[in-house]
Amino acid sequence: MLEANQQNLIAEFVQRNRFTSAFPDSMTPAAFVDALFTNAGLTPSEAERDAALHEFGSDSDIHDQAAKARVLRMVSENPTLGRQEFNRAFVLMQYFGYLRRNPNEAPDMNFDGYNFWLEKLDRFNSNYEQAEMVKAFIQSLEYRRRFGP
Repeated sequence: MLEANQQNLIAEFVQRNRFTSAFPDSMTPAAFVDALFTNAGLTPSEAERDAALHEFGSDSDIHDQAAKARVLRMVSENPTLGRQEFNRAFVLMQYFGYLRRNPNEAPDMNFDGYNFWLEKLDRFNSNYEQAEMVKAFIQSLEYRRRFGP
């Protein structure tokens, strides 16, 4: 059932106006594949790119909705993208959970702190314990002030 729901979601997603406006059927498969990887912030291996292009066969455009859906799913399920998004979400969760605010709200007023922790988490290969991330949030003055002296 999960697999069927995922396939239905992707099939519906590639038909949304916002998606079809960004990726019109007249695009070449190469342009489509490259754009998806670029938008995801990924540099595909030659094998990954070839596998995605193979979904369109000999088509010169991307009118095949099923092929578009398969390629979008390939890119969205890329393990590197998963790690990148996990780290971004994890750092954001620390701000929401411990500090009860967005990373760019006072006292920061920018994303410098968020970017610091994201870079550190990336450096420690997503190991938040080694990065001492949770410890730092719990020991922060901002967190401690919420619980009194």
